[in-house]
Order: sequence, then structure tokens, then C-alpha cells
Amino acid sequence: MKGIRIFSFLFIIVLHQMMQSCDVLPTEEVVTTPAVRSFANVDERLWSYFEDFEKQAAARGLNYNLNQFNLTGAISDIHDDGVAGTCSYGGRQPNSVTIDMPFWDRAGFFSREMVVFHELGHCVLGRDHTEALTNNGYCASIMRSGTGNCRTLYNAQNKEYYLDELFETLSP
Repeated sequence: MKGIRIFSFLFIIVLHQMMQSCDVLPTEEVVTTPAVRSFANVDERLWSYFEDFEKQAAARGLNYNLNQFNLTGAISDIHDDGVAGTCSYGGRQPNSVTIDMPFWDRAGFFSREMVVFHELGHCVLGRDHTEALTNNGYCASIMRSGTGNCRTLYNAQNKEYYLDELFETLSP
């Protein structure tokens, strides 16, 4: 009988602790991130870049809805050496953006953004390559071909310069 009392006593203590712990557990705050718009026929990993392209254009007075361009977007192997991305426009597969998988896997945010924006510069803005240089010898545009001798310094410090240049010829 003594064993049953000890067991009952321990059970009541454990049950009491469990009930108390339910009362004092902090509620977990739900953190939500803004939803990213979807783009039909575009790899989901590219959606935020497509949406940011629209936002950057809008910040410069240009309104684009990339869904109206019937774009396709993929991240897959591009078999040409040194090619990080392509935009096919006209021809058989119009407005098709492809980003090279090995590039994507090793690139950071700014490199990915620059290449996606470069390809959208072709497919959406109709921009051609330019090999223009800044006064200090760096690439003046993210629309460079990559075959020249300049280097693009697309990063947090000068992103605005490059985006202004990307959209400037179209700004109202």
C-alpha cells in the first residue's frame, strides 16, 4: 500500500509539473515574410529576382509586369564555357531566361541578381551588350558581354549606379 501511495504522489507531482509547464511556455511568435509573386513557367528560385526587377524599374518610374512578357525561366546547365546566363528572344523559344546551374550553385546574392537582371535587360528591356567603361576602367553597365577586359563591381555599395544605368535609357 505504501508503494501505491508513493507512486500516486509522484504521479500527481509529475502531472502537476506538466500542467504548470503548459501554462508557462512562451508562445512562439510567428514570423511571416512578405509573399513573393509567382511567375508562371519560371523556376521558383528566380521569382524574388523577377519581382525585384519590377520593383527596381518602378523605383525609376517604369512599370513592368513580367507575367505579361510570357517569360520562361530555368536554372540548368549551359554548356558554353564562361556563360552564366542566357536570354533567348525571338526565334523558337522567345523570352526564355536560363541561368547556369553551376554558376547559380556557387554564386552569392549580388552575382545572381546581376546575371538575372542582365538577362531580363535583354528579354524585357531590349538592351544589347555594351562594353563601355567608367573613368576608372570598370564596366559601366551590367549589360556587358563578358568578352571584354572590364570588371563589374556590382555590390551593395554601387548597385544603385548599375541599376540606374540599366533602366536610364527607358526612364520617362
